[in-house]
Amino acid sequence: MPVVDFYYEFASTYSYPAAMRVEEVAGKSGVTVRWRPFLLGPIFAEAGWTTSPFNLIPAKGRYMWRDLERISATMGLPFQKPDPFPQNSLTAARIATALPDDGARATFSRALYRAEFGEGLSIADPEVLGRALTVAGVEPAPAMIAAGSDSVKQALRATTEEAKAKGLFGAPSLVTADGELFWGNDRIEEAVAWARRTGSA
Repeated sequence: MPVVDFYYEFASTYSYPAAMRVEEVAGKSGVTVRWRPFLLGPIFAEAGWTTSPFNLIPAKGRYMWRDLERISATMGLPFQKPDPFPQNSLTAARIATALPDDGARATFSRALYRAEFGEGLSIADPEVLGRALTVAGVEPAPAMIAAGSDSVKQALRATTEEAKAKGLFGAPSLVTADGELFWGNDRIEEAVAWARRTGSA
């Protein structure tokens, strides 16, 4: 089957609606989604940024929050701005990395996005993380222990380096088997169509 890699960052605003719809869009076209959690912090740091560009440019930030509110309403998703923003996503990304990409990673990720941008909760809170794991059918305590292992830490670093090597500069981003890059929630359909045309990995 054709494959598309879905790179997402838990602190990323537009990754919220993207995570909620990417599998449905891909599934209708017979395309498989590979969920690839990564960190934008190291990529932003290389650009000299210490926070989100939505904070660095206030007008852009105001537009983004209103835009996300509109998108959420259109999709029937709850929306509540988390405080602070951006959230500390390191532990969340490690947990997602530790989970198998067999549906558990996707379910956990969607549950955590809903908690963060649907309820305004902190994704660094162990209770919030545990609740998302439970939704995914995963026992929280062992999953959190596994997320702290050296192998998982290295795997997340490797995915982040891989994202940089593929030219990613933001999230969500989708990369097809032939290396074509698509950035943004509004590019999911285009990425899936490209993946279908160009074949499997």
